[in-house]
Amino acid sequence: MSVLDNLGINPGLMLIWIIAFIVLYTVMTRFIYDPLVNMLNERRNRIAKGLEDAAAAARARENAEAEAEKILAQARAEAQKVIDEARGRGEDVAAAVEQEARQAAAKIQTDAQTEAAATRNAELGNLREQVLSISVAAASRILGENITKTRQKALVNSFIADLPEGAKGIGGSVEVLSAMPLTATEQKNIQSEIGADEVDYQVDPEILGGLIVRWPGGMVDGSVRSQLSSLSRSLN
Repeated sequence: MSVLDNLGINPGLMLIWIIAFIVLYTVMTRFIYDPLVNMLNERRNRIAKGLEDAAAAARARENAEAEAEKILAQARAEAQKVIDEARGRGEDVAAAVEQEARQAAAKIQTDAQTEAAATRNAELGNLREQVLSISVAAASRILGENITKTRQKALVNSFIADLPEGAKGIGGSVEVLSAMPLTATEQKNIQSEIGADEVDYQVDPEILGGLIVRWPGGMVDGSVRSQLSSLSRSLN
């Protein structure tokens, strides 16, 4: 009688289990793990491209501001030339020319900033769906069970548009700062919870998540950035 028999182990059955484990491991790796890793890498690359595009939009805004400043400088030089050529007509003519140039430069700068902000917000809006897809795949993989896209979307939306308790029912006119553009439904719900007559919605990706609500004389910071800072201070 062999040692395995003495231990109560069936060698044939043990061999079958080993073979089954190897086959199962190979199938899981080939058809589940590798495709999931490839999908996550592809999503990560898309997010990286979106961030690069947003950075490019920011650089375009900076270039537009520099161009506006250059135009303003040229306009000032032209205004000075007009003054020298027509000094007899008084300073009113020069002031009018310079004011017109300032308005033109300010309009160019404002339009460039608006366009850059719109481009950035569009890219951030696209990232919401990418973040949702990645979080669904990651959570399902970690928990070993399927999480519905509806449930995961609700969690992601809560992370982005969760209104801090201290901002509810304050009324008046407020400014709401979010990390990503809010949907029309989210804006409507937030305004209803705040009870505000007028809400100015702004986007700042640096707050990471959550909302910051400002009004004349007060502010409630429910951003993820603020929470992480508080946690860091408590650990030091």
